[in-house]
Amino acid sequence: MRVLPPGARAYILCAVLGALACVLPAPLGSAAPWPAVALLGGLYLGCELVKLCPPLRARVPEGIGSFFPVVLAAVFLLPPSAAALVAAPGALAGTVVQRPAGVRRVWHAAQQAIAAWAAGQAYALLGGPAALGGSAALGGPHPGAAGPGWVADFPYVMLPAAAAALVFCLVLTALDGGVLATAEGLPAAAAWRGPLTRSLAPHCVHGLAGLMMAVMWRSPYGLPAALLVLLPMYISCWVFAQYHRERAAHQATIRALVQAVDLKDRYTRGHSERVGQASAMIARELGMAEDRLEVVRIAGILHDVGKLGVPTRLLRKDGPLTPQERRTIELHPEYGHEMVRGIGFLGEARAAILHHHERVDGKGYPYGLTGEQIPVLARVVAVADAFDAMTSTRSYSRARPVPTALGELERCAGAQFDPDMVHALVRAIGRHGWRPVVTSDDDLQVIPQSAPTPVAVRAPAPGPGPAPHPPPGRPGPSGGLSGMPAQGGDSRAHTDAGGAAAGPSSGGTG
Repeated sequence: MRVLPPGARAYILCAVLGALACVLPAPLGSAAPWPAVALLGGLYLGCELVKLCPPLRARVPEGIGSFFPVVLAAVFLLPPSAAALVAAPGALAGTVVQRPAGVRRVWHAAQQAIAAWAAGQAYALLGGPAALGGSAALGGPHPGAAGPGWVADFPYVMLPAAAAALVFCLVLTALDGGVLATAEGLPAAAAWRGPLTRSLAPHCVHGLAGLMMAVMWRSPYGLPAALLVLLPMYISCWVFAQYHRERAAHQATIRALVQAVDLKDRYTRGHSERVGQASAMIARELGMAEDRLEVVRIAGILHDVGKLGVPTRLLRKDGPLTPQERRTIELHPEYGHEMVRGIGFLGEARAAILHHHERVDGKGYPYGLTGEQIPVLARVVAVADAFDAMTSTRSYSRARPVPTALGELERCAGAQFDPDMVHALVRAIGRHGWRPVVTSDDDLQVIPQSAPTPVAVRAPAPGPGPAPHPPPGRPGPSGGLSGMPAQGGDSRAHTDAGGAAAGPSSGGTG
């Protein structure tokens, strides 16, 4: 306890005293159905101990959490104080990763006991025990003692059950938020809002499983039928946790690839994350589904992974590139596609990595695709890539203001960029502003846009296409995309979208 702030210690002590007040009426009363309490408490304890069993520990994902259907079944079958007592043993035996373990176990037991008691009170207040077929608390038969003619009052019983599951979730979240606020100093809004949105749906599913278990227990089939409900529910929880573990592994893979690129090309550090951020803004503005939005974000993050196959001396060269060096760097989309081709979870992102330097007028690379031939996600990433290149400070150019960058994108829309993608980015930034991802590299900065700023940009030049190609090895005109050197003007200008104004052979490799 000494590692906790005084406020957190007082908070946990109050929670423990509150849990004792919730539990004490059960042993003091004479009507508690002790066989059912012992059975449900032992069942919940067993579900938690499975995760600690050495043969199964490696097979049970850490994120599986507490198995609450048993506790909620106790809420539906037992008096509130008895339900609180059922939650205590399993909570005390639950998995604890951080120290102090003893304090955390006691906290979890107190938290779940209070939540079960509050859920039981809400369930009884709405007439849940009567709808389910009587309870020991109301003088009815014990669980499993219903006769052949017993039937639960559907669908009315769903209302008190749903209310109980909601109260259970709210109390757990409120108590968790309180301990986070007192122990870690988090703002109250952040401490409560995040956990609630993540836990509401799982607790509703657990409540439905607990109700099924209670109904089967009350039925003529009794306890064996009730136990059968737990098996598919436990398996589904395990599969769900496996999904989250796999998703975490995917994120770790992406982070490792991005870090490798950043280490190799220090001039564009943080660029990948910002392109992913801008790509997601465009996709959201276009109304893409959430799962596809995540794919386009990943595509933006990994678009430059092919730089790992480009010689470092070319990426860091201080002088102009030769035509041969430029052709070598322009292979990086194909290198990237080969690198990620075997990563199945990337899906459409692989095509975006390969084609993010194509131009809608067919003058891009690697295959010179035009218009609708270019995959949608590649067109999204191309705009996001160019936008971040213009608004980032590099060794060869200063960051440009956001409205200037958007104006350059609009000027090149229809020639280099898909107009729909450009207009989507303009609308998104006009509505939400541009709050770029912060990088740890002190040399690389992005022009901040701390608040949403309406952006109304007009094309500065009447021409529909890009400016003429400058001679190789010389900087492009200041009127080019973001005023950066065109391809050949700098050793790394090719790695950005600076080639938008560079004519037929350009397209950038950023």
